[in-house]
Amino acid sequence: MAKSPKEPRTPREEERLGREVGRQAERKRRARERGHHAPWFGLGMFGLVGWSVAVPTLAGIALGAWLDRRAGGQASWTLTFMIIGVALGCLNAWYWIRQESHHDD
Repeated sequence: MAKSPKEPRTPREEERLGREVGRQAERKRRARERGHHAPWFGLGMFGLVGWSVAVPTLAGIALGAWLDRRAGGQASWTLTFMIIGVALGCLNAWYWIRQESHHDD
């Protein structure tokens, strides 16, 4: 049974945890040096980019639809905020990809 975070660990458990964390960090470091990414890395990045664009776009559409119902007018707030959401999403995705590419260097 796992200990709760408030329960103190024994020195033996601390040592085992430290070795496990160190082993995983070393494995990641070697993979970065070789430039090798697991196949799941690409899918994860694809998902991150997709959500980075989709969430602001959908939020913009929701805000624009709400404004269209409230304020109306000739301009389509839904279209306006959808475009703003796509732009913000693309900037967000660019930021994450840039962070990951700099992290690999």
